Amino acid sequence: MQETFEKLYEILENSVSESAGQTLALSGGLDSSILAYFLKNKGCNTIAVITKDFIATDLTFCQLVAKKFNLPLQIIMPTTEELLTAIEETIKILKNFNDIEIRNSIVIYLALKSVKDSGKSNLVLGDGADELFAGYSFFLKKNENELQKDLQRIWDVMHFPSKKIAKSLGITVKTPFLNDNVMNFAKTIPANLKVKEDKGKMYGKWILRKVFENKLPKSVVWREKSPLQDGAGTAALTQLFNTVISDNVFESKTKQIHNLDNVSLRTKESLHYYEIYRKHFEPPKNLHDSKAKCPHCHYEVKQSSNFCRMCGSFPI
Repeated sequence: MQETFEKLYEILENSVSESAGQTLALSGGLDSSILAYFLKNKGCNTIAVITKDFIATDLTFCQLVAKKFNLPLQIIMPTTEELLTAIEETIKILKNFNDIEIRNSIVIYLALKSVKDSGKSNLVLGDGADELFAGYSFFLKKNENELQKDLQRIWDVMHFPSKKIAKSLGITVKTPFLNDNVMNFAKTIPANLKVKEDKGKMYGKWILRKVFENKLPKSVVWREKSPLQDGAGTAALTQLFNTVISDNVFESKTKQIHNLDNVSLRTKESLHYYEIYRKHFEPPKNLHDSKAKCPHCHYEVKQSSNFCRMCGSFPI
């Protein structure tokens, strides 16, 4: 096992060295903190997006890591109005109304836009670590065989909106965890080293935690997975839309949308996103002629997939 630890460290070190950029998106989670560790002597700045009006869980952790490695940290604190603007721009770029993807992606959009506005040309991101090393919470309840099958399924379909957003803004994203050498080696690591019990608790990305447990603050190494939307505070958008859109308006508009576009909207947040989407794009049913369709929005889905990239429905 020690040989596997050392090999993983070496491959990650080389990948980060090759992908060194001007700015690191730092959440204070495990993935970005590992990148911060390797970038600490490479003249890299860091940036974090923390919403001004909502509760966010990343603030203390990103400050801790930036201080630990003496990395300059810029904290972007968008107002609710700025978030609403970012939502529209992100929907225009991604061309979908997937509520979970939008809540997460506006954080990346705001970080990338800030990088561009500051005259810099690239941003280092931790994309890929959760997919390769089983970081998501739903992995924790899987047995070893189920976990391996789920990982393989995700590897076949994984995509990262950050690349599309960056391209639209004329910025480059650097993603060390998606380096070919890292991906190829990660896929050979047994599933039981990715999800494992430690100190009486189940952890995803266990092998990454063990490799870096003496290099990062303990509170970061053993921090539970915090989705981007929770860390930055954009998860609160769900409650915002529940508050500002009345039940009568929601019922009336969703009925009309279903009749006209054959789209079923589950939440008030989805309604807001869909109305923005329709300002710029055709109904999903008009965008393809595939027989494999999402039952909720009628957008094309791969026959092997149980997830709709357009509306976010899962499972389908």
